[in-house]
Amino acid sequence: MQKKTDCYGIIPARYASTRFPGKPLVDIKGKPMFWHVYNQSLKCSGITKVVLATDDERISSKASELNVPFVMTREDHPSGTDRVLEAAEKLDINEDAVVVNIQGDEPALNPEMLDELIAPFKDESVKVTTLATKINMEEAKNPDRVKVIFGKNSKALYFSRSMIPYPRDNEEISFHGHIGLYAFRMGTLKEFVRLGKSYLETTEKLEQLRLLENGIPIHVVVTEHKSIGVDRPDDLNIINELIEND
Repeated sequence: MQKKTDCYGIIPARYASTRFPGKPLVDIKGKPMFWHVYNQSLKCSGITKVVLATDDERISSKASELNVPFVMTREDHPSGTDRVLEAAEKLDINEDAVVVNIQGDEPALNPEMLDELIAPFKDESVKVTTLATKINMEEAKNPDRVKVIFGKNSKALYFSRSMIPYPRDNEEISFHGHIGLYAFRMGTLKEFVRLGKSYLETTEKLEQLRLLENGIPIHVVVTEHKSIGVDRPDDLNIINELIEND
């Protein structure tokens, strides 16, 4: 009988966003954004526990009021992944357990995406997973839309802001856009942070390249679902409409 893997969802919620300060607390249908992300995450049956990882008492106070479990973390983390690791260590998560880095700015998150993300961990050799979805050529030309290519074994070959693969003969080919949800074995998450920034990561401003540059494979799951995040206040109109329809 296969042993069930414990799986923890951690939602990094930093107050001091450059483009949208206080974003986790923005009101959506009477509740802060982080509450919506938390409740969508709870719908994933494979996740053992979901917690918020924050650095701000305004966020933790609201979380306490709404009965959302949280962990206080340092303010000076260079990335959300570093914040997730601090929270995971405070939760004393064991080395083989799975830690899901759930983006705190996706209040309309489809919980089926989390199910897809953690499914490969049934294979004990899987260390890291992420999601991708099919995109068209116009989307692939946009440097803000990160692309991923992967092998027949579903292992990522490369992530880039450039168009990959490049259609040399201008033929219609398949492109995959990366969705920034990640799940790590706890031991691999520790290794990721310990390694520090890599050359390719710094060049493309894509932290997942740190893993590939250090020979750590990333399992890519192709999903039919779309990811819609809140980067700036204008994005809230779309989110409100999605939640209203849901």
